[in-house]
Amino acid sequence: MSQSPAFVLNVLETPEDPEGQEPSPYDESEVHDSFHQLIQEQSRWVAQEGLELQQRQPETGALGASGSDHENLPGPEGAPVYSMATLRILASMPSRTIGRSRGAIISQYYSRTMKLRRRAGRPQLRDMGRSARPSLRLYDLELDSAVLEEEEKRGLLVKELQGLTAAQRDHMLRGMPLSLAEKRCLREESRPLRGKQRAQRRHGLLSCCDQLRDSCVLASHNLGLALLSGLQALMPWRYALKRIGGRFGSSVLSYFLFLKTLLAFNALLLLPLLAFIVGVQAAFPPAPGGPVPAFTGLELLTGGGHFTHSVMYYGYYSNATLNQPCASPPNGSQCPPEAGSLPYNMPLAYLFTLGAALFITCITLVYSMSRSFGESYRVGSASGVHAITVFCSWDYKVTQRWATRLQHDNIRTQLKELLAEGQLRQRPQSACGRLRRAAVLGIVWLLCLGTTLGCTLAVYTFSERMIESPVSAEREAVLLLLPLVVCLLNLGAPYLFRILATLERHDSPVLEVYVAICRNLILKMVTLGILCYHWLGRRVGTLKDQCWENFVGQELYRLMVMDFIFTLLDTLLGELVWRLFSEKQLKRKGKPEFDIAGNVLELIYGQTLTWLGVLFSPLLPAMQIVKLLLLFYIKKASLMANCQAPRRPWKASHMSTVFVSLLCFPSFLGAAVFLCYAIWQVKPSSICGPFRTLDTMYEAGKVWVRHLEKAGPRVSWLPWVHRYLVEDTFPIYLVSALLLAVIYLNIQVVKGQRKVICLLKEQISNEGEDKIFLINKLQRVYEKKERSRAGRTEEAVTPPALFTDWDAQ
Repeated sequence: MSQSPAFVLNVLETPEDPEGQEPSPYDESEVHDSFHQLIQEQSRWVAQEGLELQQRQPETGALGASGSDHENLPGPEGAPVYSMATLRILASMPSRTIGRSRGAIISQYYSRTMKLRRRAGRPQLRDMGRSARPSLRLYDLELDSAVLEEEEKRGLLVKELQGLTAAQRDHMLRGMPLSLAEKRCLREESRPLRGKQRAQRRHGLLSCCDQLRDSCVLASHNLGLALLSGLQALMPWRYALKRIGGRFGSSVLSYFLFLKTLLAFNALLLLPLLAFIVGVQAAFPPAPGGPVPAFTGLELLTGGGHFTHSVMYYGYYSNATLNQPCASPPNGSQCPPEAGSLPYNMPLAYLFTLGAALFITCITLVYSMSRSFGESYRVGSASGVHAITVFCSWDYKVTQRWATRLQHDNIRTQLKELLAEGQLRQRPQSACGRLRRAAVLGIVWLLCLGTTLGCTLAVYTFSERMIESPVSAEREAVLLLLPLVVCLLNLGAPYLFRILATLERHDSPVLEVYVAICRNLILKMVTLGILCYHWLGRRVGTLKDQCWENFVGQELYRLMVMDFIFTLLDTLLGELVWRLFSEKQLKRKGKPEFDIAGNVLELIYGQTLTWLGVLFSPLLPAMQIVKLLLLFYIKKASLMANCQAPRRPWKASHMSTVFVSLLCFPSFLGAAVFLCYAIWQVKPSSICGPFRTLDTMYEAGKVWVRHLEKAGPRVSWLPWVHRYLVEDTFPIYLVSALLLAVIYLNIQVVKGQRKVICLLKEQISNEGEDKIFLINKLQRVYEKKERSRAGRTEEAVTPPALFTDWDAQ
């Protein structure tokens, strides 16, 4: 054990000695200086204004012969017993000061206004005593109730407030820890004369014009507040997220928060596409290449028919600068470049807008993942989380009954999650138990991977059959078979995974959710990989005389629509029907739990479809936004009516980070690879789209650079920018390295936060030990002083005859 630093603490022998002051034992810190000053103040035996500690249950016989107030006081069992003077010092410590009286607050802010105005002629209240309420047992507080003195302080404070400006006065009053009534009275009393007269004039008779003007202003203000509240009510995360978090916990809430994040990503992707591609092409529509079929309603499922001749798909967009609709030759649909006079190159705008939108999405994803990682893995003090949740979570501004009930449920759910998290411990197992568990895990994983392989082979076989048997335009409904098979496999395989997961019996529900997410993710990503090969590897060759880009866009549209339909069926059959069946037939009161892993993977799967199809259908993000909004309300209604809270509550502290990471790396990265391959390697269709005359979509940039080189020296810097920033691969690697560096630096920052928090905890522990050492040292000094005073008193009262008789004997 390290030796404590030695120092000498001199305590005054008599109250008349105010000059004997010792320097602080820790001169290097202001905290120790203030502590030493408190000791010196309370060791002067002068009656101070403020608090006086009074004993509730005085013990007879505890006083010494001298009757001084250094007696020992009763304390809890096992706790050290300190004298009255030591307890008085403890009461004056800043950590023991809980509340302050109104007079002390007024005095403090009077001193602040004095310093603010810097008037030397004002009387200074330096002799005011402290007012504190120490958290000590068996003692009461006795505050100074001098009303006249408090009124004098109040009058001085009002005079000082009157000398301040309006902004300074409002800022000072806003910062005072007083009630609203006290602040209102001080504001009215400190208001200047002109302001009072103006306020009195307001309460007088007003003219008709003034009344009409005030009524119009008040009506417009109320209308604005009503519109603002209406807009806030339209937001799906306004009040529902609080209800979900309070009733079902943070694990279920993480799904809806992730859905909200996806809404933001799709809105960010859709805005530039609407502004620079869809909106511009809708303002300058191309000449129709043939008769436009009528709308029959089947297009809502198949995505073909009337939708093919709209801004919905790639093939509708022009391949020249936009002007009047050009008259295309009868044998082809090419527009001559000189036909347009508006300097807006549609192929270039299509390519660069899509690239910029995806780049912004990538930056936002990386930033969100980095920020979520920093927030989720920030290390705090876990020892006092339960106490903080119990004593500091309630919001005393809540007055309505429904808000009180909501906050009550939220705090209760948080306590359940914290207690469940603390009780999760790995149970010790024998060698045979561990071997048996490893064998079960291996068998379950083999069965899950075999199921995934079988689903993949089924999708590949069915896609090949679809290529061998081409579908005519009159039988577009047959095109729904492939999306139907894919959605059936994506719906049935996760149920099989859940049945197999019951054999594993994971101790941690968090680990169970992560394993389910991993298995479903493997299934969906492999299926999408097979579909991407089917579209770019097989369909491009078989659709040479057709617009294969429109076909790919329609396939992705059909997959998105069928995925939404099967999600609704899963919600209806898997939650509503199962709840009714269990209640009516099985006579069970328990409701099904919300499948977090399956629902989250459905969101990631739908977002991946959107990113895959944004090149071939620029309005897919708009459809995804509508789909997410409908899913929010449907899932929320089903959750409230058909589901129950998790039987094993757990705190989802890292779920948002995991979801955003899965959205970034497997989903967005795979979609980016697919789009880059389609832009750089695949030959566009020769009869449709903005790149119909080019070998690859990427050549639109090269054509633009060649036109710029012929334009003159004024725009010579643009070809240089394209050559060194777009064609060169070095900037791409540089941006990728920067993104990885941002993630790495954020991880290092979190590690640094962990180290700093550990050091701060150690420093707090050392500060507590220092205080205990000082208190014990002070107690020993007082005990020594008491013994010496008792000895001197005993010598003074002993008669000299006793010593004479003793010497004679």
